[in-house]
Amino acid sequence: MYNIIPGILEKDWERIEEKLNLLKGNSKIVHIDFISDPPSTFSDPVPFSKYRNDFTLEAHFIGYDPIQYIDPFYKAGFKRFVGQIEKMPNQAEFVTKGKLLGKVGLSIDGQTELKELKVGLSDLDFLLIMTVKTGASGQFFEDSYLQKVKEVRKILLEKPGTSNLTIEIDGGINEETIIKAKEAGADLFVSNSYIFNGNPKENLQKLSLLLSA
Repeated sequence: MYNIIPGILEKDWERIEEKLNLLKGNSKIVHIDFISDPPSTFSDPVPFSKYRNDFTLEAHFIGYDPIQYIDPFYKAGFKRFVGQIEKMPNQAEFVTKGKLLGKVGLSIDGQTELKELKVGLSDLDFLLIMTVKTGASGQFFEDSYLQKVKEVRKILLEKPGTSNLTIEIDGGINEETIIKAKEAGADLFVSNSYIFNGNPKENLQKLSLLLSA
């Protein structure tokens, strides 16, 4: 089933909370980017606890060794954990830890090859494929990065035991690019700039209508 996931990448809690309140009643799940490398984002999980009953909170950890963040974010109410693989010393350990506390996925940068995944697809709940360079919102969608989506979808169709994996994409999603991503084989679509550029409720509805067409 297709789903639009609003994404938030901010340095200040006030701005994060403003966006969360705009999304209340309009989205069941929210994707929050946490960048630990300079320039870093807001990274304290505690304030999010007040929203644990309003959303399914998904944390995308971007930086070195993201396993260290799983426990504190779980305690704050996060239920989905995504680790960016490029600076992760042990992908298997991250996945094992994440599965104990919720749903877990790995994220692969647009420029990184699929062979860098060291965990089988059947061990993941979802795979996040970036369609921009990881780390900043407002970038332009890179069509060539959809090739990884197509490759993973092909594997899911051909290999038993991997069919429950969902493919999530993030970066440059708007009314035009979401169709390309859907056709490539994606299931979940993280959108940041497009959703918050105007009325979030209306923009979410526009994207949802395109997916249901």
